[in-house]
Amino acid sequence: MSGIARVGIAGWQYPPWRGEFYPKGIPQREELAYAAGHLDSIEINGTFYSLQKPASFLRWRAETASDFVFSVKGGKHITHVQRLAGGIVPVANFFGSGVLALQEKLGPILWQLPPYLPFLPERLDAFLALLPHTTGEAKRMVEEHGTLDSERVWLDGPDDQPIRHALEVRHDSYLTPAFAEILKARNVAAVVADTAGRWPRIREVTSDFLYLRLHGDRELYVSGYDDAAIDDWAAAIRGWLSGETCPDAIGRDVFVYFDNDTKVRAPFDAMSLRKKLGFSAQDPRRV
Repeated sequence: MSGIARVGIAGWQYPPWRGEFYPKGIPQREELAYAAGHLDSIEINGTFYSLQKPASFLRWRAETASDFVFSVKGGKHITHVQRLAGGIVPVANFFGSGVLALQEKLGPILWQLPPYLPFLPERLDAFLALLPHTTGEAKRMVEEHGTLDSERVWLDGPDDQPIRHALEVRHDSYLTPAFAEILKARNVAAVVADTAGRWPRIREVTSDFLYLRLHGDRELYVSGYDDAAIDDWAAAIRGWLSGETCPDAIGRDVFVYFDNDTKVRAPFDAMSLRKKLGFSAQDPRRV
């Protein structure tokens, strides 16, 4: 079976985008629907800064097409403050806060580690062992270990929906075969990140899907991708999906998110890549 590629953006609420990507005068409450009309996936990054409410996830689900998919960024309290050592309670609260309300639109969970957190094999493996890989596992975790007030928890929906996880690292100590082996054993994707040479370049396939974050190839979060660079990424994605350049990747889905948002490049670069891949709006393709 061939994989599916989805191309989107990291977040969608940016004031500089108004009047540039978003038409002048469009209400802020309609920005998600507008962005989702041009893309087929968005990475929710508000969850990185604080726990959201179930009502927010339900609204986002309702405002997007039936085949739309959200990735969800894990909380920085878990990754940056507790540095993966906080145990099961904060993870349970994250999943109980409404993430599961996305239901069939729930895509991968992104866990982004800070640049100051080095590779600590035992700590990393213990954290990855906590992560649920189905919605049923997530619900049981919340019921047994969650501490949120009941009105802030959402646990409806099916129990058998898969939950995927991706890990983005930003410390050179992760450039070791031991890191990839831990991720493979836990079926967690090592994020393929383009960071203008600032952080580690990891390209190994470690799970049943691939997760790309493109932060800018010349200046972090700022520079856009020119036509040649978009061609290169399109070729790389085709190669992964077909197995031509990486036999280990054949048949695996690929999620791509542009995070070069500072100068309103992310949505236009995402649409450009989708066009290079032959996609139309909300039309993920198999290669």
